[in-house]
Amino acid sequence: MSEPDPDEKIDATFRNGSLTAAGIILGFSLNFISVWVSNPNDWSRIDILPMLFLVAGIAVQVKVFADLLARDSLVAVKYDRSRKLFLIGLGIVAAGMGIALVNDILGLGKMRMLG
Repeated sequence: MSEPDPDEKIDATFRNGSLTAAGIILGFSLNFISVWVSNPNDWSRIDILPMLFLVAGIAVQVKVFADLLARDSLVAVKYDRSRKLFLIGLGIVAAGMGIALVNDILGLGKMRMLG
């Protein structure tokens, strides 16, 4: 496999579409954690695990969003790194939501997802 050209750039409209998608997904992640945290139920220790995943994943998404806003984000190598990092952050948030859902289904946590 050949080495990527460090000077290769992506088209700005392609990056802008990715930036829009990342912003929308980040907004959904922030909305989920906002609604979940504002739940009037008391917290239990087991609720901390999904919260840690959610906060870590959102932090990664915010970093990637900031990276995509940078002037040098049109450099293909930096764009590809940001894209991979965003997918990792998305996976971490999804894992946090999954853990919270399992806790809810099994009746382990006090922070209800299913009402």
